[in-house]
Amino acid sequence: MMINNKIEHITNRIILRSQNTRKLYLSQMLSQFDKGFSRSHLSCGNVVHAAAGCGTKDKEAIGKNIVPNIAIITAYNDMLSAHKTYEHYPEILRKHSLKYNAVAQVAGSVPAMCDGVTQGQPGMEMSLFSRDVISLSTVLGLSHNMFDGVLCLGICDKIVPGLLIGGLKFGNLPIAFVPGGPMETGISNEEKSKIRQDFAEGKIDREALLKGESDSYHSPGTCTFYGTANSNQMLMEIMGIQLPGSSFVNPGTELRELLNEEVVKVIAQTAINKTFENTLCNIVSEKTIVNAIIGLLATGGSTNHTIHLIAIAKAAGIIINWDDFSDLSDIIPLLTRVYPNGAADVNHFHASGGMGFLIHTLLENGLLHNNVNTILGFGLDKYTKEPKIKENKLVWEEGPKKSLNESIIREVSNPFQLKSGLRMMSGNIGRAVMKISAIDSKQMIIEAEAIVFEEQDDLIKAFKNNELNKDFIAIFPFQGPKQNGMPELHQLTPTLTILQRRGFKVGLITDGRMSGASGKIPAAIHVVPEAKDGGLISKIQTGDIILMNAITGELKCMDPQVNDRDVRTKDNSNVFGLGRELFFNMRTQVSSSEEGASFL
Repeated sequence: MMINNKIEHITNRIILRSQNTRKLYLSQMLSQFDKGFSRSHLSCGNVVHAAAGCGTKDKEAIGKNIVPNIAIITAYNDMLSAHKTYEHYPEILRKHSLKYNAVAQVAGSVPAMCDGVTQGQPGMEMSLFSRDVISLSTVLGLSHNMFDGVLCLGICDKIVPGLLIGGLKFGNLPIAFVPGGPMETGISNEEKSKIRQDFAEGKIDREALLKGESDSYHSPGTCTFYGTANSNQMLMEIMGIQLPGSSFVNPGTELRELLNEEVVKVIAQTAINKTFENTLCNIVSEKTIVNAIIGLLATGGSTNHTIHLIAIAKAAGIIINWDDFSDLSDIIPLLTRVYPNGAADVNHFHASGGMGFLIHTLLENGLLHNNVNTILGFGLDKYTKEPKIKENKLVWEEGPKKSLNESIIREVSNPFQLKSGLRMMSGNIGRAVMKISAIDSKQMIIEAEAIVFEEQDDLIKAFKNNELNKDFIAIFPFQGPKQNGMPELHQLTPTLTILQRRGFKVGLITDGRMSGASGKIPAAIHVVPEAKDGGLISKIQTGDIILMNAITGELKCMDPQVNDRDVRTKDNSNVFGLGRELFFNMRTQVSSSEEGASFL
């Protein structure tokens, strides 16, 4: 199937816009590309230091430069359930590498914050910045210049984008991501959401809330809702940087173990037979980035990626913006219903056809670029196949050509929505992003008074005092990257959902972020210009009438005098606690949300 004309036009627009930066990036990667193994130019002293801790055979192989050396960059820690699965991966991957005439070393570890732990807490102010710290940590691990390929162990929110941004600086190497897989389904996400709302209303105590949360997040593995972590997995697969069908295979299964071996085999063989085309810099192309945006739109993925994908693309010399997201959003239908956009979780999505079927139906209808490089070679159609076990061996079979559950995933010809679940908002307040895939039709247009809040706890306190039983739009300025690192405001979701359930129209406008798990509340987020830059969001006052139209994308303060008001300011120079003060310089250097919110 030929690519859709509008998609081709948008892709060509990006190619033209990125012409100079992309050319420079590829020339830099080509200059780093070496026909032999990268460590061939190191001194004996350099190599001996790197191999001193290895076994005898590995020392010889590394020292004589006779086999490829694969770097492992790991985000393992015990605190993230998704990353707990990585505890023994280095040992396992090293063992597999020997089978395929290679050696492997842990080149470095990267930090891995858990947004679930920091929601509503001061530590959330460092969450977004951790992405760039992870990028720097990745670069430091690979800077020893000892390696001929890379395996990235990372799953969750800022970790995958950070690893990929750092990895792209070594885009002359073959690089693959190794997922760990989601935990098995616990209580349903809808039941979990109800428990949280019941607690917010005082219907259950903290002990009942803790039990409900524990029944949901119950074992090693990725959380099962379709938030940023699982959006990451979808993206790595549709970009061809992860093995087909590997994203949502549960941890500790035989299939997961065989996939871990297979990815080592792929990178080892690619390093041995290295060509420039099969390196990361040529996998992450303009067409690949467009495919990533399309995957995000078709699945109703995390709004965080309207920031992360811009930063990832920039690291590869590719320039994209929210107009590209918006224009593609008008073309790409919504094909999945996975919580928070539906009742199912990612295990149900996987069982219903998963990534293989999603890629198949998009390719079949000309809504994805097939002519791209992947870690398996040329052509995204390789990613319509599924991994299976036959006679104790991994085999690849064609995935389903029809949805196995149309309440979860559908063909392009029968979508849940003709247009995707993402809307770009604009008006005198500025530009913003809104996720609309889970919003009730009655909530799509809100014209109501503004209530300006300083902190999340202020809204929760007003709710408990019965001050919010009415239509309103909550305004949260001074939550942008330059102000305080752009924390997520997911803590507000249960309270605002209760007010919706009571029949009120409620919305949210902020220059901060919402969690990738948010969806039912009309929320215009990532507002630019942010309040710290003098954006109009800093001038809005309680009582102003605000229009949020998710159908037309209009975002407007109706008070004709709003522009004449003085810009409000909020001092952030004396923020301290939990080490936040160390990130002050990052806040002064960070780019806008539409530019990737990066200090690199």
